[in-house]
Amino acid sequence: MWTYRNLLLNLTKRDLRIRYKESFLGFLWTLLNPLMFLVIFYIVFVIIVPQGIPNFVIFFLSGLLPWTMFQNSMMMTTNSVVGGAPLLKRVAFPREVLPLAVIGANIFTFALQLVVLLAVLLALRYNFYSWYLLLTIPAFVVEVLLLVGFALIFSSLTVYLRDIVHFMELATLFWFWVTPVVYPVAQVYTRFSQHHLPFGLVLLNPMVVPILAFQRAFYNAINPLGPVKKAGKVVGYQPVHILHNWSMLWYLKNLGILAIVGVILVWIGFTVFGKAEGNFAEEL
Repeated sequence: MWTYRNLLLNLTKRDLRIRYKESFLGFLWTLLNPLMFLVIFYIVFVIIVPQGIPNFVIFFLSGLLPWTMFQNSMMMTTNSVVGGAPLLKRVAFPREVLPLAVIGANIFTFALQLVVLLAVLLALRYNFYSWYLLLTIPAFVVEVLLLVGFALIFSSLTVYLRDIVHFMELATLFWFWVTPVVYPVAQVYTRFSQHHLPFGLVLLNPMVVPILAFQRAFYNAINPLGPVKKAGKVVGYQPVHILHNWSMLWYLKNLGILAIVGVILVWIGFTVFGKAEGNFAEEL
């Protein structure tokens, strides 16, 4: 893979060019996508069914951006080998480059969206400065490891079973709602405690800890003050439980466990891909 790093870079650039080819707005679409989700969920969870989350925009975006990178990468990489069939049949190169190039393009998109989030934080003068910002680095690395492993597995299997593409659309939709992106994790922790269920069950979802790390880094508010309203008027303020009061060590420990899982998943991905690619040309 290191030998073909230039090919990987060129395919990543090609993926970005094709994605926005002949598009009037170009890369602005990368910003409009999360903004559209923000508007929809703001209307639902702030206006229609208010959840009482202070600074909902920042809370939602801090979890949405890493989730969007994960969801888009999962859906796009699944069909990457099938979509790259013309190139695959003409040129000899490591086939693993195809799904990895898609991940690279989505990392670039994520970086653009992250710049916008930082601009919003600065414009609103939101207090997000803390040591927890360092969590974004291991959280990002863990997410990429998980993506590479999943991408190699599903992209190779899709060559033989095309239904995986349609399954992935439903799977990522379900996955979104079982990940605390829209709702506060403190609420989940409380409900599990009330029903005598271990919170560790939630952590079996590999995207929970990276999302929580990004929320802790940028939203950075465990119990912010939320308005108390009576007859439509604000009569006071009270703490709202949003994030659980876990220490930096808790995040690093769980991210470390996920990193080990991610490395194993990458190894499995390369193994599965290597065994499956022998018949790619015939199947495609």
